[in-house]
Amino acid sequence: MSSTQQGAAEQDLPYDVFAKACPSRGTLEHVTGRWGSLTVGALHQGSLRFNELRRRVDGVSEKMLSQTLQALERDGLVHREAQPTNPPRVDYELTPLGHEVAERLLALIHCVEDRMDDVLASRERYDARRG
Repeated sequence: MSSTQQGAAEQDLPYDVFAKACPSRGTLEHVTGRWGSLTVGALHQGSLRFNELRRRVDGVSEKMLSQTLQALERDGLVHREAQPTNPPRVDYELTPLGHEVAERLLALIHCVEDRMDDVLASRERYDARRG
């Protein structure tokens, strides 16, 4: 098999997030990291300016939010719209792909929120056993 044929065959392979070199792993990390998941979840509600988003994602630093937005924009999940106004206005919103990811992520977020009583009880039992 020529290198061209081999390259084409490799492109036909499905992505595997469990493989170290798979590019899907980086995107998964961007989406499921603390700030990525909260940012995607916040933007699911609609377009937000940077400071609105920073207030919504309580606790994120300006630097971390900026890095998170850049990674999500690079992955095609977030669209950045800069308005030529004075002062400049920049809005962030989810792309169609970002909305699809957000829907699935929000299902997980809601599951965790809905089961927090069970989680907290489990923590208490665990801590009591560990004494």
